[in-house]
Amino acid sequence: MLTRFQLSYKKIGLILGFSLSVLSFIINPFILPYRANQVLSIAILMIIWWVFEAVPMAVTALLPVILFPVLGIASLKEAAENYADPIVFLFMGGFFIALAIEKWNLHKRIALGIIRVTGTNGDRIILGFIMATGFLSLWLSNTATTMMMYPLAVSVIHVIQNHNKNAKNIKNFSLALMLSIAYASNFAIGTVIATPPNVAYAGYIEDRFNYTISFSDWMILFLPLTVFLLLLLYGILVKIVYPNNIRYSKEASNAIKKAQLQLGLMSKPEVRVLFIFILTVVLWITKDIVNAWQSYIILDDTAIGVLGGILLFLIPSGQKTEGENERLMSWPDVRNMAWDILLLFGGGIALANALEKSQLLNELASGLKLISTDNLFLLILIVTAISVFLSEIISNLALVMILSPVVTSLALSLHINPLLLGIPMTLSASCASMLPMGTPPNAIIFAKSKMKIRYMMKTGLILDIVCIIIISLVCWLFIPMMPGMKL
Repeated sequence: MLTRFQLSYKKIGLILGFSLSVLSFIINPFILPYRANQVLSIAILMIIWWVFEAVPMAVTALLPVILFPVLGIASLKEAAENYADPIVFLFMGGFFIALAIEKWNLHKRIALGIIRVTGTNGDRIILGFIMATGFLSLWLSNTATTMMMYPLAVSVIHVIQNHNKNAKNIKNFSLALMLSIAYASNFAIGTVIATPPNVAYAGYIEDRFNYTISFSDWMILFLPLTVFLLLLLYGILVKIVYPNNIRYSKEASNAIKKAQLQLGLMSKPEVRVLFIFILTVVLWITKDIVNAWQSYIILDDTAIGVLGGILLFLIPSGQKTEGENERLMSWPDVRNMAWDILLLFGGGIALANALEKSQLLNELASGLKLISTDNLFLLILIVTAISVFLSEIISNLALVMILSPVVTSLALSLHINPLLLGIPMTLSASCASMLPMGTPPNAIIFAKSKMKIRYMMKTGLILDIVCIIIISLVCWLFIPMMPGMKL
């Protein structure tokens, strides 16, 4: 239920977005050509409504379907085509696989197995949750991963509370464990499909340059970065901000073992979903080798993702329901899928294309040149910092969709590889850690655990600074060295 403050906040955003949009169109403060001023006014409306969530974000994303044809910016067909972009279908295939993993409880088996391996003292439990959450979030929605891990964390905290009398230790352990779930979900940026911003940027680059950032190249470069960020997260949480001093807990170990025993042996549906999951990942990684080896079948990431999703609806689960052999997925299973995210992709792509065609991005890129410098690392650092701190208050997906064409135009004007600015901007957009509205995992943990915002802000500021520095360094040093990362 929305509070009175939340309703007022949304109402302010609704009025402010409409007012500033109309005012910008009438005054034309940047002295833009007529068409560019039209697009800017629509962009202001959509951005403010996204920031304030004045209406559901997916509804805001549908505005181009109405406004672009009415104002003559693009035809209805041109506007609607953005909502059927290949990236939308790639993400849809990933959603199908994620739903199947969740439906057959495969996620619980994976998470409990990792946690049991890491041990059960306070620090190791947190490390186990960080690694399990990070691994799952590489392949599943970070929102879904957070929702999966939260109940496990609550049960472990409850067990520890019953067998530890030191209130400060329990408080620090609980805070670190809860925050570790949100931040590990955010920091899992090691695959193209790990976060919506990654997918959105890859789609933009493919549309703009007809160039595909391969799944394997991204994984080779940024999976080690993910592991490093997760280890840094562990060190900062348990050694600096929230040391807990909780030693080995037999009770927590027994709780994890009990949960594993309750799952029993892997069922036929779990095995078959795991096979499809592994097959999809293997094809994503090896598609370039397969395409180079033969010319009869040409694979791309979208086709592979959709193939994995379709197989779930074709392969029987091995379990009979009311005398019929149920399949791994049925259509009712996807009724609650995040269709709004797919619409949001389409709206963001439509806005980005309009910004580019109106030449408005050239004006914005010229403005960004004020922060440009001959020092490439400093430029990457500035772009990364802007992305991190802006994503604290605006959807990271919307941010990447808006900034992708801007930083690309800036890079081209400076005669540097656009990926050198675009990729760090994209990666850092997923790392906002200070505020609940920064990412869905932040919001989930903040709301469900009833955490005071000062704890998230204190920890988040440290992590924001660390992520800005580490991501900038990795991109500056290694993107130029990767043959597959050159446009």
